[in-house]
Amino acid sequence: MFHRAARPIAAALMFAAIAPLHAQDDRYPEQPIRVVVPFGVGGLADISLRLVTQRLSERLGQQVVVENKPGAGGVVAANAVLGAPRDGYTLAVFANGTAISKTLFKLPYDPVADFAPISTVAYFDLVLLTNAKGKLQSLPALLAEGRKRQLVLGTINPGSTQNLSAELFKSMAGVDAMIVPFKSTPEVLTALLRGDVDVMFESYAALKGAITSGQATPIAATGSHRSSWLPKVPTVAESGVPGYEVAGWNALFAPTGTPPRRLDRLNAALNEVLREPAIRQRLEELGTQAQGSTREELADVFKRDIAKWADVIRKAGIPMQQN
Repeated sequence: MFHRAARPIAAALMFAAIAPLHAQDDRYPEQPIRVVVPFGVGGLADISLRLVTQRLSERLGQQVVVENKPGAGGVVAANAVLGAPRDGYTLAVFANGTAISKTLFKLPYDPVADFAPISTVAYFDLVLLTNAKGKLQSLPALLAEGRKRQLVLGTINPGSTQNLSAELFKSMAGVDAMIVPFKSTPEVLTALLRGDVDVMFESYAALKGAITSGQATPIAATGSHRSSWLPKVPTVAESGVPGYEVAGWNALFAPTGTPPRRLDRLNAALNEVLREPAIRQRLEELGTQAQGSTREELADVFKRDIAKWADVIRKAGIPMQQN
């Protein structure tokens, strides 16, 4: 009899404990939200996120402040987020490069276990570019040349998305190629124009000036379909390397332990922003495609990219790097 009588009391006490937490979630957010970006000011990801968070602030009724913490392959930014309370007021920006870092670097945290997905923000393709004054003005021409001699592929630093995209291309295209990494995009472009490399892998946004000025020719895009900003440029897959696809992305995450109802609130508001025509147009002008997701879809994308790039890194024989 005592146990039966105690059950309603225990249930009432549990409800009394949970109710205030739900009430706080319903009022969320009640203070500014900090979004920690692992890149410097002025880059594509930084500019894109500032555009989105400005509208997100208006949707949520609280300021969403972007804070740049570049360095150590994203470790500085991630540690700043993990060191904050897990209350939905400090968020992390991950990119497809984070999926690469999971295998390439010995991280002091687990980006899968220690962070909860919120939503993707934008996607972008890489572009294969050749010297506009050279003879390799299409991907079929490049592949044909690769059957005659060793090609030289130029990218930025080893382990970057650009570098591993070249490794994947070399593997899937079945051509003899040497991949030469440079410290910066301008250095790769200089080598391309000088004739030291045959083709370079880079984002459209980073080389828009070289393309529009007629210095470099985009011969293929790495996405699954042609991009709206380069609609006449075919994909790598349709130009002779079936199944090849590389898509860059950035997304919002929160530290694991953040209340799920707050994550759902952020997801809903962010997806509303990303459906706005003005935001979509502005991001497209930057060379990115606004695209939100469910939390589950982002988790799948992240895990799939980790597995994909781990395989590329293993086949390329790239050793684990020091941060």
